[in-house]
Amino acid sequence: MPVLTTKEIMEILPHRAPFLLIDTIEELESGVRAVAKKNVTFNEPFFTGHFPENPVMPGVLIIEALAQTGAAAILSQPEWKGKTAYFAGIHQAKFKQKVLPGDTLMLETEIIKIKGPIGVGKATAYVDGKVVCTAELTFAIG
Repeated sequence: MPVLTTKEIMEILPHRAPFLLIDTIEELESGVRAVAKKNVTFNEPFFTGHFPENPVMPGVLIIEALAQTGAAAILSQPEWKGKTAYFAGIHQAKFKQKVLPGDTLMLETEIIKIKGPIGVGKATAYVDGKVVCTAELTFAIG
């Protein structure tokens, strides 16, 4: 059972379809880490152009899904309720495998540093237990 449903995620994050890129939160340690799930379907709007004959989830959207996972971990804390976590940096992003329609993308972001409204998360995305993407994400809460 998920810890948070899509509806509950939307109470924390300002994102909405088609840009809410996580379906459920499977694990949540408020302010520390979150694990989310994204069921990648052929009906995703980005597949019509990326690429019509060879659909692949864009890497930037995998990074965004990881960022939303980290934002849920941070913004689930009472002191940040109603705020937005903005990108302040993406470092050491690596893509190791394609994400395709039918894949279940598991997203894990651990908050490794926070000072005031600025923080850093260590993010990893998996499909079938295999790493598809890693990155260090810097955010600013505003």
